[in-house]
Amino acid sequence: MKILVINCGSSSLKYQVIDMATKNAIGKGLVERIGLAGSVLTHRTKSGAKEVITAEIPDHTVAIKLVLEALVSPHYGTIEDLKEICGVGHRVVHGGEKFSKSVLIDDPVMEALEECVELAPLHNPPNIAGIKACQTMMPGVPQVAVFDTAFHQTMQPKSYIYGLPYEYYQTYGIRKYGFHGTSHKYVSQRAAVLLQRPLSELKLISCHLGNGASICAIRGGKSIETSMGFTPLDGLMMGTRSGALDPAIVTYIMNKENLTVDQMNDFLNKKCGALGVSGISSDFRDIEVAAAQGNARAQLALDIFEHDVRQFIGSYAAVLGGVDGIIFTAGVGENSASMREGICNNLEYIGVDLDIEKNKVRSEEVDVSKPNARCRVLIIPTNEELMIALETNDLIR
Repeated sequence: MKILVINCGSSSLKYQVIDMATKNAIGKGLVERIGLAGSVLTHRTKSGAKEVITAEIPDHTVAIKLVLEALVSPHYGTIEDLKEICGVGHRVVHGGEKFSKSVLIDDPVMEALEECVELAPLHNPPNIAGIKACQTMMPGVPQVAVFDTAFHQTMQPKSYIYGLPYEYYQTYGIRKYGFHGTSHKYVSQRAAVLLQRPLSELKLISCHLGNGASICAIRGGKSIETSMGFTPLDGLMMGTRSGALDPAIVTYIMNKENLTVDQMNDFLNKKCGALGVSGISSDFRDIEVAAAQGNARAQLALDIFEHDVRQFIGSYAAVLGGVDGIIFTAGVGENSASMREGICNNLEYIGVDLDIEKNKVRSEEVDVSKPNARCRVLIIPTNEELMIALETNDLIR
C-alpha cells in the first residue's frame, strides 16, 4: 500500500510517496513559486536522483497534475501507475476545535475547513486548494486531513483559555490551539520506543526547534501544554517571529512607527525574532557562525533562544510534576550540538545529565544522557510525513 502525502503552502507544495510496507519514502519533491514567475518542480527518486522540471504553474491544481505526472514518468517516476496510490494524506495547519483527530475528507469536513480559514488565513487556504486539486485529479481516492492542531485538543481549559472576557472565546474562538502537533506526536511515540517504556507511563517535553519552534508537555502520550497559542506567533522567539511579548508593546510600536494592523502583523511574523535581534539572518546556522566570530548581537540571539527554551522546560517540568525525557527535534534541535548543550545547562535539578561526547551528533535517533541520568535527553529526527501517512493508512483501512 502506498500513501501520497501532500503539504501545501501558499506558493509551494511538498510531497512524498511512502510505501507502508517498509515505511520508507520511495519518491518525494517540492514545487516552488506556484502562481509566480519561475515556477519549478524538483523531484527526487528513491535512489536520490534529482529531476528539475520548469513550467508555468499558475495554481495548485496544475502543481498536483505535474506531481502526479512526475510520479509515473517512465524516465524518473517512482511508481508505474497512479492506481498504486491508495490514499492521500494532507497536512492541514488549523482544525480549530472542530477536529481532535485526523479525518476522512467529505463535504461536511470541507465546509468545516472553510470555517477555520479565519483562524489561519495564511495557511488553511493553500491546504484546502491542495485537497480540492487532489479530489479533481484523483477521483475516488480517499483523502485524509491531518491537523497540526489536533494533538493539542487534549489540553484542559486552564491551559488554553486566555485572560480575556470569556465571551471572546465563545464568539470568536480565541484560545490557545498549539501547532506542530504532528511532529510532537511522532517524536513522543518514538521516545517510548527509545526508552523501552509504555508511552502511557511517560512524562515528556518535546522541543521542536527550527525556524519555527514550539515546546509541548506530554503526559501519557497526550498534550497538556504547549508554547504556541492562538497563532504560531506565540511562545519562543523564532527565526523571524517575535514569540511572546507584553501585549502593550504591540500598540506602542504601532503608534511610534505609524503602522497599520496588517503592517504590524507582518512585522511581528517576518522581521523580528533571531533576525531582528542579530541583524544578520533568521537561520541559526548563520547566527552560530557569526557568534563564533565574535558578533555580540548574534551571541545575544543564541542566548535569548536558549534561555527561552530552558524557561519553558522548567515551567513544563512543574506542570508535569517531573520529567522522564526531553526530546530535541527539527532543524536546530536535531543538528545543533552546541544549542542542545546550552539549553541543558543548569537543568540538573530535574535530572538532566548530558553526555557531551554523545551529544556531538547530527540528526540521529539517540539518547545522549549519561547512564545514571534521571531525565533522559533524546535526539529524535521528526518525520511528519510518515506520521501523516500512518494516520491516513489507519483511516482508509
